[in-house]
Amino acid sequence: MWRWRIAVLVSTAIAISYLDRQTLPVAIHAIGNDIPLSNEQYSTLQSAFLFSYAFMYAGGGKLTDVLGTRRGFTLIMLFWSLACASHALAVGFGMLAASRFLLGVGEGGGFPAATRVVAEWFPTKERATAMGIINAGTSVGAVAAPPLVAVILNWLSWRWIFLITGLFGLFWTAWWGLSYFTPGAANSDVLDQGGENLTVDAENISSKNLRWVDLFRVRESWGLVIAKFLSDAAWYFYLFWMPKYLYDARGFDIKGVGTFAWIPSAAAGVGCLMGGWFSSYLVRRRFSVGTARKVALGLSAAVMPFVILVPRVAVSWAIVLFSVAYFGQQSWSTLVMVLPTDLFPHRVVGSVAGLVGFGGAMGGVLFGQLVGYLLDRGFGYRVVFPLAGSLHVIAFVVILIAIPGFRPNEIVRKLSCQATT
Repeated sequence: MWRWRIAVLVSTAIAISYLDRQTLPVAIHAIGNDIPLSNEQYSTLQSAFLFSYAFMYAGGGKLTDVLGTRRGFTLIMLFWSLACASHALAVGFGMLAASRFLLGVGEGGGFPAATRVVAEWFPTKERATAMGIINAGTSVGAVAAPPLVAVILNWLSWRWIFLITGLFGLFWTAWWGLSYFTPGAANSDVLDQGGENLTVDAENISSKNLRWVDLFRVRESWGLVIAKFLSDAAWYFYLFWMPKYLYDARGFDIKGVGTFAWIPSAAAGVGCLMGGWFSSYLVRRRFSVGTARKVALGLSAAVMPFVILVPRVAVSWAIVLFSVAYFGQQSWSTLVMVLPTDLFPHRVVGSVAGLVGFGGAMGGVLFGQLVGYLLDRGFGYRVVFPLAGSLHVIAFVVILIAIPGFRPNEIVRKLSCQATT
């Protein structure tokens, strides 16, 4: 069962990714003692990360399609680990913003490479489960960040946080280089649709002669990009602003954040596994892949509006509601990121996943800037949370409209025509 070991290996990389990106939000008060930041400046730091992350998410997908998964992922991890460590050198807002930008450049290629691993190693009936395991790495990293940052700050300055987490990535790169190989079976574009094999004639499709604009001529691509734009706008708000919300609105200190802020991330890990497992279970029960994915997506989106109540309840219930939102979001995210492997041939999966991730990161940029603007002008979190809580429901409606049925062979024919013109 080597493929499951590969899933765990990639999940570890994603865990390091989320640990790296969470270090700044959790340590923001300690950093603020040396480099004071307003809410809008804080939003700009996250936007610097997400802006470069968005473009590299698209470029990283193309990179892994061209270089191959093994070499592409090696380059990606090396770059983002060094970018993470560079935060330790910052002496002002500009240097912090530059480091966040570089971290986004590196981390942007992580999920497209992970999606390509799933396409290479797993049949359709196992892909949602595999993506759930990989996506659970987001929770491992996010769970580890608050207590790890609190422990480091108890003994060392905030600069050591970035040096230590950067080293984790370098160690993983060595592990990856010694462990990963591309399975020979990956060269057959066979999609197992719930027991019915659909052999895809994709000989005319090449990642080298298919342009991104050609992917946008397929309606399913647009649907995934828009849905990810909406849902990740909410997700990056929860991810980057929850620690700051606990500091500013609930009076937490670093010890309190380290004690409680990991709980929603643990719920997110359960959501990753449950969403992927439930969808795969429905496929094994002979539901069509389209039905299995949409039922699980709909249930995930349905729990997200509960987060609207966060500013109106006691802090203990706020943590519970954050946990529900994290659970639903990561169940949703697992399923959205497995859809390209269901719908598109593996030769372009990295590129499609990259475009989807680009949409998600840009949603995070725009909504994050809106949040900073609203908070600095006195509107408060009671205005922000209703906006965030509605976005997944809208995204689900977009998917229902853009992807009424799962027709991978039809998509391949369209892409083949584009590649030969």
